[in-house]
Amino acid sequence: MPHVLHSELTMSGPEQSMLGGALLGAGLPAEAQRHLELAGRDFQSDALAEQHLREAQSLAPDHAAVLIGLYRFYFYKGRLDEALRVAEICLTKAARDNGLDANWRKVRRSDAEFSSFAAILPRFYLFALKAYAYLRMRVGDIDEGHAAIEKLLELDPSDKVNAGVLHDVWRRIGQVDDD
Repeated sequence: MPHVLHSELTMSGPEQSMLGGALLGAGLPAEAQRHLELAGRDFQSDALAEQHLREAQSLAPDHAAVLIGLYRFYFYKGRLDEALRVAEICLTKAARDNGLDANWRKVRRSDAEFSSFAAILPRFYLFALKAYAYLRMRVGDIDEGHAAIEKLLELDPSDKVNAGVLHDVWRRIGQVDDD
């Protein structure tokens, strides 16, 4: 699979600040926040950073900030199977928080305000599905990843979450990289 920078697949500044303020920080216990900060500080020590993330998770197991912290840790450490498990948890949480079907294949564009930049929870769903799609492809489940990309493009036809980048990657799979 051609290399794609993860930064192409993450949130932009405005998206991150919106999610950060309205979704990620709300309701997070101070002690869990402290452990997230310590995990960031100790990122180079895998064991210590992961211990802090697990402490945060024990204090706020279903909080988006904790889940995203775990996802990023596993992703950047190259622990893609674990990152995928966290992405699946995020997708389940986002479906529940949006009142959507638990099976992403059954979700329809009319089920939530997927096209609205201001609709925080639907955007979190889209980002969780994007992470899921990307990681499925990275672990070799190309068909599942492609199906999730197609669902993203159906839910977000204006492609606010840049699923088109993933679609381009999918189209290039198996082609010789001239770079």
